[in-house]
Amino acid sequence: MAVGTADAVVRETNWLTSYSPADGLPALLSSQGGPFDVVQAYWPRTAATRQIQLYVTRRAISVERFGFSRKIIHYPFVLRIIWPLSSQSGSAEDVQQAMDNAVELVLQRVNGPLVVPINKTHGARFMSVAEDPCVIGVDFGDPEQAIGQGQFRATVTYTADDRDYLS
Repeated sequence: MAVGTADAVVRETNWLTSYSPADGLPALLSSQGGPFDVVQAYWPRTAATRQIQLYVTRRAISVERFGFSRKIIHYPFVLRIIWPLSSQSGSAEDVQQAMDNAVELVLQRVNGPLVVPINKTHGARFMSVAEDPCVIGVDFGDPEQAIGQGQFRATVTYTADDRDYLS
């Protein structure tokens, strides 16, 4: 079975937006009780205003060939989080804490289900996610600049490997 690269971002977005209380993972979409108003594949032409947003993109595609005719495709995923500076208390600190709480939920989803801790396939969408390299990175934007711009930003990065296949 040939594996295509064109739907990888959509597959990962589907994992991040899926929700089942049975798997022990948190919801990310606000309509399911999570913190994000928008969880979307690809960066939009115009980002939503005053909404908490998470966009799924990828930096590259690499194809690893081995064993003469076998291949594994690797994707470095990039999740872009936009968090508006608004709180009922007017506190920038409260907003930053809320964003930290949301990032923790994203990390829990990326790390995979608790009921089957060795299943790192994101619901069989990939061969493995966040395993090679075994790093999930989170970079937060400069809070001083963020306050001036009216929104905080963070970037979450990790790699997914597609199923291996014969070429």
